Amino acid sequence: MRTTVTARHCEIPDDLRARAESVLEKLAKAAHRPQSAEVVFDLDHGRKVVELQFHLPRGQVRVATAEAEDFRSALDRVAAKMRNQLDKNSGHPARKPA
Repeated sequence: MRTTVTARHCEIPDDLRARAESVLEKLAKAAHRPQSAEVVFDLDHGRKVVELQFHLPRGQVRVATAEAEDFRSALDRVAAKMRNQLDKNSGHPARKPA
């Protein structure tokens, strides 16, 4: 799977870039045959926003966006949102109802 980490209007430290790549690797296991994934860190008028995109077979694209006080928190939030989308669409729920 091809992965891309981009920073728009800002600079991100190497440890945050490495964390983003590890989050992508974990999420890729939940996705069905992912072809590529992108993480975009954006500083927009003081707002710290992280967007995650997964490109799946048959032209399917899953997109999640989160905003927080810092990029690490935004990355954690967007990862949870993407995990939820991937779990919903896989047909295999992460948790079985009691």
